Order: sequence, then structure tokens, then C-alpha cells
Amino acid sequence: MDIIDLHMHTFFSDGVLSPSELVYRYKHRGAAAVALTDHADYSNMEFIITSIRKATASLKKFYELEVLAGVELTYIPPDDMHNMVAKARKTGAEIVVVHGESPVEVVPAGTNMAAVRAGCDILAHPGHITDETARIAAEKGVFLELTTRNGHRDTNKEVYEAAVRNAAGLVLNTDSHAPSDLLDEEKVMSVLEQCGAGAEYRSILTENSKKLLKKISERKND
Repeated sequence: MDIIDLHMHTFFSDGVLSPSELVYRYKHRGAAAVALTDHADYSNMEFIITSIRKATASLKKFYELEVLAGVELTYIPPDDMHNMVAKARKTGAEIVVVHGESPVEVVPAGTNMAAVRAGCDILAHPGHITDETARIAAEKGVFLELTTRNGHRDTNKEVYEAAVRNAAGLVLNTDSHAPSDLLDEEKVMSVLEQCGAGAEYRSILTENSKKLLKKISERKND
């Protein structure tokens, strides 16, 4: 199984593992690529990106595993989303995830639309996403997230169907906070079943993640 997980948290926000342990646990599983995307806002974005980049520089050196340093912009006022996505990249984030309008949290209304208009890389657990938001995500090349995380995954089917209707790209991530969250085939197949997608969609999700990794690599080389 190709394991690519581009949304995870360390003890720099609300995860329980260090960057080194989290990455090694995936290295042990034979993962191809992972991204460390701790929660960030105005108060800690520079600290998170700088700290994670220090870790990823060493981990890339010693493990044959692609490790991206990123952030999950969380509870950012929608009117300032464009500025914060740009600032995160300027500060050194290789991948920018935005905490979408999850069905189990009170997230500022308009976050989903602001995130896709700002051109983030992944709109995480977008909840009750609209067709307009999915359409603009497709236009902007923003990937919508299917998630294995409890609660957040309750609207996976809605996200999947909106993405298919509007030709938006989908990726599958775990939003891992603890060792028990890490991706395995059982979790993947459970999400596909929940969405009503066939097993063949597994390869589409993997290819979408690879497309995003290629996009990020090209952006770094510009």
C-alpha cells in the first residue's frame, strides 16, 4: 500500500508525538511521504514552521521518506485568509492546509470559501461543502480532504459527491494526533465504503496526493 498522509499533528500543537517519532512510525510502515501540519494562527505560525523545518531537514537526511514541513491554519478570520496563506508560504511552509468547516466544531462561516479562493493546498475536513466551493477548489487546484478522523469524517460522503460533481481533486489524510490514528488499509477502505466509492478509487486518491507533492516540488523550484 502506498502511504501518503499530508495532514498530521505533533506535540507542537495538539498531537502527542514528537516530529521524529511520528515520522519514524510512518517510516516503519513503509510510507512514501508525510507532512507535519500543526495548528497555527497569528500567535505561533513562525514558531511552528521554523521548528518543524528544523526537524524535517534532519529526518529527510536520515530516512528515505519525503517529509514536508507545513501548517494547518486554524480559525483564521475568513477576511484575512488570503494574507495568512501567503504569509505561511513566505515563512517557509511547504504545504498549507486550512482547517475547514468541520461538522463537529464551530468554525467561522465562510472559512471554506476563503481557503479555496486563497489557493491553499488542502481544505481539511470541509464539512457541509457547497458546490460553488468545490467548483472554485477545482479551478484553483485546491484539494479537498477525505478524512479518517472520527467526527470530521461524518461528512466524507458529502465532500466526495461535491468533488465528483465539480471535478475537484480529493486526497485522503488522517489528521493524526496519536499513534492509533495512523493510516492503514482498513481505514482507507472504510472511508471509501462510507463515500460509496469503489475500491478502484483508492488509486485515484494516491495519484492525487502524488500530484499535490509534484505541485509543491515545482513551486519550491520556481
